[in-house]
Amino acid sequence: MKLRKRISELTEMFYKGEQDNRVLTIFWNSLYIAFLLLPLGINLPTPFFIISIALGVINIFKSEKKFISDNKILLLFPLYFFIISGSLVYSENISDGIDLTQRSLSLLLFPIIFLFVKEDASTVKKLFDFLLFGLIISFFINFSLAISNLAEIIEGDLMYRLSLRGFYSFLGVIADGWNYLVEAEFSQLVNPSYLSLYILLVLSYYLKNKLTSGLRFFIVIILFLYLFLLASGAAYLILILMSVLLIFNISDRSKRYTMLILFCLGLTVFLKNPRVFDFYTEATVYEQTMEYDNSTLEKFRLLSWDASIELIKSAPLLGYGIGDANDILIEKYKELGYDYNYENKYNSHNQFLQTLLQTGSVGFGVLITIFILLAIRMKRSRNEFSVFLILFISLMFESMLVRFNGIVFLSIVIPLLLKKRSILSSRIIRNAPAIKNSTSIELNP
Repeated sequence: MKLRKRISELTEMFYKGEQDNRVLTIFWNSLYIAFLLLPLGINLPTPFFIISIALGVINIFKSEKKFISDNKILLLFPLYFFIISGSLVYSENISDGIDLTQRSLSLLLFPIIFLFVKEDASTVKKLFDFLLFGLIISFFINFSLAISNLAEIIEGDLMYRLSLRGFYSFLGVIADGWNYLVEAEFSQLVNPSYLSLYILLVLSYYLKNKLTSGLRFFIVIILFLYLFLLASGAAYLILILMSVLLIFNISDRSKRYTMLILFCLGLTVFLKNPRVFDFYTEATVYEQTMEYDNSTLEKFRLLSWDASIELIKSAPLLGYGIGDANDILIEKYKELGYDYNYENKYNSHNQFLQTLLQTGSVGFGVLITIFILLAIRMKRSRNEFSVFLILFISLMFESMLVRFNGIVFLSIVIPLLLKKRSILSSRIIRNAPAIKNSTSIELNP
């Protein structure tokens, strides 16, 4: 009976929709499964994203109604796609350009699909539910892998460990073992920056309401621990801003002071992360050395920005083309003596700089317009604005429209946020069927 009940609860999570519209039913359920698998690597969710795109296109032709004119700003995404794909005309590296254009197809398709899709509060909420489950699963997989790696490095000859030299060596191994529990070494499935983005969005969605159960409190603790171990400096900055916004949103003064104290304690813990502390104590030092460790990797992001800005000055209008931007940037690293960036073929690590390199001020103008409109749409509350900050700052520290897992995620989330009657992060979803004397549906995750 218990098993049957659990199965029933799981099936209830999926989209039921209208009985006669199987296209939309499979469309949403494919997206749910894709969001569940997204934190486990990009290969697993890709087939489900493809299925949802195919069914979304079918739904466009089946739809009897035209899209709401207020949502026409979603067409900025197809415009951005056509600009970056058009830059192939002046790219020499056509192969890489076509490859990135193919990965960017979801920027063209999903926004158009959502012009013809009408979602309600529970439908959008479930996207976050499945993403949350995927994050919890990925956390325990990564944690198990990290512990396994740590166990391997402390294995060795018992007699050697019993010697004085062996004892000190063993202590050093234990200290180095921390590296297996932090940042890229901890997140072996997905880039830490992308995982941090997923976690922050889920947190912003769930922290709107009180933690009314022990399970919900446990899940929030796991997500905070995950963020700590991913050690993303950008994520820490966003988390600080989010926390400040949420604290000042508390009307009760005594509760606000309590949360402020907890925030200061939490901030102290997060900044004690060696990876973050090392960056802020050494970020002003740019000398390239023969030995590189993970604690200095953030400094190379600054070098990527420096090289990108130097190149942008030479081609501010049209950039260098989607195919050549990275090649030219890599050559600039070599010219400036940024050997580590050159050897690892880093991109700009900033989507706005990356877009300027690819398409100049033309593509940048469209991209920044999307975010200006997003900021305007989401200024209604501090919680909504915190979601805008998550997305905007994440793109300031990572070229997220270069990798497929960033492209497809943002091509779904941002259009849903931009839709006038569907504020994804709000407690109110405004595109539910019209009911007399009622214009909103409460969203209680």
